[in-house]
Amino acid sequence: QVQLVESGGDLVQPGGSLRLSCAASGFTFSNFFMAWYRQGPGKERELVASISTSGSTNYAESAKGRFTISRDNAKNTVYLQMNSLKPEDTATYFCNRLNFPSTWGQGTQVTVSS
Repeated sequence: QVQLVESGGDLVQPGGSLRLSCAASGFTFSNFFMAWYRQGPGKERELVASISTSGSTNYAESAKGRFTISRDNAKNTVYLQMNSLKPEDTATYFCNRLNFPSTWGQGTQVTVSS
């Protein structure tokens, strides 16, 4: 079955950086657009960034210029490099297939605070 395991979240100071990873299994990873989402306290889940099968990327306005999504098809892994983090980036971050989402994983917690 499809499994998505996110990791890399942490407590970081404003202005800091983190790299999130999402290990995927149970499907042919290279055939799917992938995406990162986040859900902040008291907020709905929102799309942060997506990457196509060929590596084309799209970002939410809040992520443009600070976040970079990438993928390694050999490792069935999608990454999110986050720089210049702000307190409003505090959220649980999830990955999923963009157009054919599967059951959500547990996510990884990112807390940006001084």
